[in-house]
Amino acid sequence: MAALDALDESIIRLLRLDARMTNARLAAEVGLSQSACLRRLRLLESSGVIRGYTVLLDEPTDSRTTVVIVQVTLERQTDEFLRRFEAAVRRCPEVCQCDLMSGLSDYVLRVETRNASDYERIHTEVLSQLPGVARIQSNFAIRTVVKSRNR
Repeated sequence: MAALDALDESIIRLLRLDARMTNARLAAEVGLSQSACLRRLRLLESSGVIRGYTVLLDEPTDSRTTVVIVQVTLERQTDEFLRRFEAAVRRCPEVCQCDLMSGLSDYVLRVETRNASDYERIHTEVLSQLPGVARIQSNFAIRTVVKSRNR
C-alpha cells in the first residue's frame, strides 16, 4: 500500500477509539461517502495496515491475574537466532506480548498468569525451553497504572 494520507490516518485514529463504529458514522467523521470510506477501510485491512480488531476487557479490581514482565537475552543476535526465537514465542499462548528491544535484553515479554506458582511452571516448561535463550529476568507487576487502547 502507498503511504498513508490524512484520511487514512483519521480512519485509523477513529477506529482506535471505537473499532465498533459503523461505517456510516466513520464516513461522516472523516468527510467521505460511505462507499469511499468502506473502500479505504478494506484497503487498509487487505494491505495489513489494519491487522484485526479485538476486545479489551475491563478487569475487576480484585482480579487474580498476575502480570510478569520478562526480559530475554539470546545466546546470539543473528538473524537465524532471532527468527527461531520469534517463531517459537508466537506459539506460546502464555505470552501476551513480545517486543524486540534495543539495550541489554533482546526481547521483553508480557506474560499474564494466575499466580507465582503458575509462572514458575511457565518459566520452567515454556520460556526456558525457547530456542537460543541465554538469560531470563522476570519482574512481577504490582498493578497496572495506565493501559491505553489508543495505540
